[in-house]
Amino acid sequence: MNEKQKTIKSPVTISGVGLHTGQEVTLTIKPASAGSGIRFLRTDIGEGAFLDADASLVIDTSRGTTLESEGIRVATVEHVLAAITGMGIDNAIIEVDCPETPILDGSSRLYTEAISKTGTVEQEAFKDYFEIREPIRLYHEEKDCEIIAVPCEHYRITSLIDYGSKVLGHQHASLDHISKFNEEISSCRTFVFLHELEFLLAQNLIKGGDLSNAIVFVDKPVNQQELDRLAHVLNKPSVSVRKEGILNNLELNFPNEPARHKLLDIVGDLTLAGKPIKGHIIARKPGHASNVLFAKLLKKHIKARIEQEQIPVYDPNKAAVFDINDIKRMLPHRPPFLLVDKIIEITDASVTAIKNVTMNEAFFVGHFPNEPVMPGVLQIEAMAQAGGILVLSSVNDPENYNTYFLKIDNVRFKQKVVPGDTLVFKMSLLAPVRRGICHMRGVAYVGSKVVMEAEMMAQIAKK
Repeated sequence: MNEKQKTIKSPVTISGVGLHTGQEVTLTIKPASAGSGIRFLRTDIGEGAFLDADASLVIDTSRGTTLESEGIRVATVEHVLAAITGMGIDNAIIEVDCPETPILDGSSRLYTEAISKTGTVEQEAFKDYFEIREPIRLYHEEKDCEIIAVPCEHYRITSLIDYGSKVLGHQHASLDHISKFNEEISSCRTFVFLHELEFLLAQNLIKGGDLSNAIVFVDKPVNQQELDRLAHVLNKPSVSVRKEGILNNLELNFPNEPARHKLLDIVGDLTLAGKPIKGHIIARKPGHASNVLFAKLLKKHIKARIEQEQIPVYDPNKAAVFDINDIKRMLPHRPPFLLVDKIIEITDASVTAIKNVTMNEAFFVGHFPNEPVMPGVLQIEAMAQAGGILVLSSVNDPENYNTYFLKIDNVRFKQKVVPGDTLVFKMSLLAPVRRGICHMRGVAYVGSKVVMEAEMMAQIAKK
């Protein structure tokens, strides 16, 4: 069953302090249009200071996941992103007035509660899932972390952790369906070992850290003098260690809360892959660095899947939409400069054209005659003619118009085109046609291989 995309029903605002900066932060989650995805907006910088939730923009994963592009930075994004994904939201704008999101209680609970209160709304577009069809594996040697994605009918996650600590021990957590995120995972808080806490304090980090927004595991004996010093640094009357090795007698929400929080981080970090997932993610010893590497790997697979699905299917037995005589009535070109043989598909936003490359082409006489190669400029011309047909199809009397190209950008040649090849050109609009001006992207294929691509801008004018 096709599911509709969702956005938040109305804006919600949450305030708190940034974990590392200690600054007061106001964060607002706002609705966004279908297909726009998740974006951050630094309101303290300006109205246009947007930052996509994109794994390729991650610049730091040392104590959280930090995004930055063109001087716009947002740190510790994983908890709010986990809430967004866990609540089934596909499109949203997350406004922050500081370089960091608020840490709150160290979990996603307050985010999911706020979203639950206002609710979500379905949008016209369908969800665009990335479906895991075969195993995808990452081994991050530096962290001894392994993450595998395997096929599953829905989004499922399993997390296994092992810190070699008697206090924490081996733990695992599973989320059988992403729809259970709010009740089973969102309240699970971040955690840290006491020796890590001391290091971070010494580095003047975690200025917003507090014993109420993190679980602190004590994995070594601590005397009263050290506890008193920590109480002073953390601005607490006193701190203590319970027998289980948790600072300040904190009660866990679940016996395996640390493993569940690591699962929460996986959900947040994999949001940066850019699409909702259908698959089972199994992670051993996960962390932000490994999660982000896996998100980038998923992005590569998503891109390859999109490219594969966009390859036009050419059936020579199927009747053409426009044959050569139709094309001659639309275009002023004639042989040997008419370089499109037929149109096999045309819509309001795209056209697919065929060029059969034969040895009797006039240009092969002088262009590498001992090893015939179709000139790149003529590949561009053939693509331009296909684009011209797309533009002319938008008017009722195309024979009374000419097409003039204004700009050609980002031309790339991937492979030689030789006699016997069948070139398939797919031209797609990058923006709606306005005032007779058309901006489009073209890709040329031979079989399933991309041989050339370009962006073109053209204008039609009456003869």
